[in-house]
Amino acid sequence: MPFKIVRNDITKMNTEAIVNTANDHATVGTGCDSAVYKAAGYEQLLQYRKEHIGFVEEGDAFITPGFHLQAKYIIHAVSPFYVDGNEGEEEKLRSCYKKSLQLAKENAIKSIAFPLISTGGFGYPKEEGMRIAVDEIHAFLLENEMEIYLVVFDSKATGLGEKIYPDLEAYIDQNYVQEKREEEYSNVHFGASRPMDTVQSNYFAPDEPSERRFRRKRDRGSSTPSADAAPKASRSFLTSSIFKQPKSVEIPSVEETKLQCDASFSFEEQHESKLEERMRHMTDTYSEYLMYLIKEKHLENADVWKRAIIDKKIFSKIKNNANYHPNKLTALCLCVGAGLNLDETKDLLARAGYALSPCDKTDIIFSYFIENEIYDMIELDIQLEEHGLPCIIS
Repeated sequence: MPFKIVRNDITKMNTEAIVNTANDHATVGTGCDSAVYKAAGYEQLLQYRKEHIGFVEEGDAFITPGFHLQAKYIIHAVSPFYVDGNEGEEEKLRSCYKKSLQLAKENAIKSIAFPLISTGGFGYPKEEGMRIAVDEIHAFLLENEMEIYLVVFDSKATGLGEKIYPDLEAYIDQNYVQEKREEEYSNVHFGASRPMDTVQSNYFAPDEPSERRFRRKRDRGSSTPSADAAPKASRSFLTSSIFKQPKSVEIPSVEETKLQCDASFSFEEQHESKLEERMRHMTDTYSEYLMYLIKEKHLENADVWKRAIIDKKIFSKIKNNANYHPNKLTALCLCVGAGLNLDETKDLLARAGYALSPCDKTDIIFSYFIENEIYDMIELDIQLEEHGLPCIIS
């Protein structure tokens, strides 16, 4: 695989080169910069920078030996500080990737590991930084061969991964493994056309109510059974509420009645208009309903496609063509980008002819993230890779 996103410490990557997020002056910053200097040999690398490199403009890159690192080279990308997105930050960030890759090519480097440049202490939004990284790496690989890793490693990402992993494994077991076992059991023992929940013992008809079963057994000649002698299903019938003594009826006071009326009015006042609004969108296409949900959640379109890490051109096609159907993975990514809950996700996907399958691990991982309100496409993509599934971003 020429391009892969991994969770690791970039100083421990076994590649010919690693990329560092450098300052423009010969000083050592925090985060990735500090970690690289410490691992390579702080004084040795800093002295080399002062003597051989000096000042370098934002968006440019330079190369040094790796010193004590496993990597033979360090390519230092002078990372832009993020202000508001209108100060040329994107152009400079793209230049960091382009010039780093060009330096690697010039030095016949076959494998290289990048951090997510500028998204730490330099303040660049993570999802937007990821989109730019993916754009530039893909563009380079169209014309060149190189093994490229994008390394995601910080305290937030690592902590999130450690928290997600055990819960996600349990979620997959409950939803995917159980479904597969039931499917296999049903096919082997009862035939695929008979779901397990409709299989009954030979004594009872498949969908016969428990009361009727009890009567039929009694009519066959058995004496009237006690509750202990009755089948388990019949005991619940014997102890059901229709055989219990009625409780005394409490008549609510005037004050309680007034409170109930007020609560009913409050519910209608709060939800009736929202329900009517939803009803008006019953026949919306995927595109129309997505735009409605984005507006209802007070989101900007750019926030959605950036957080979903999809191309702006694809989002524009969806927005401007009411009948445009994206592929399923794009549709799922936009559900994450819009911060939808599970019901909204299912509803939106259905309008494009898709559904979340309990027999598809990719669908289950998306379901887990959405159900737990973890709207992080980078972490989701890493989990797909760690479960041996095709990645979306890379």
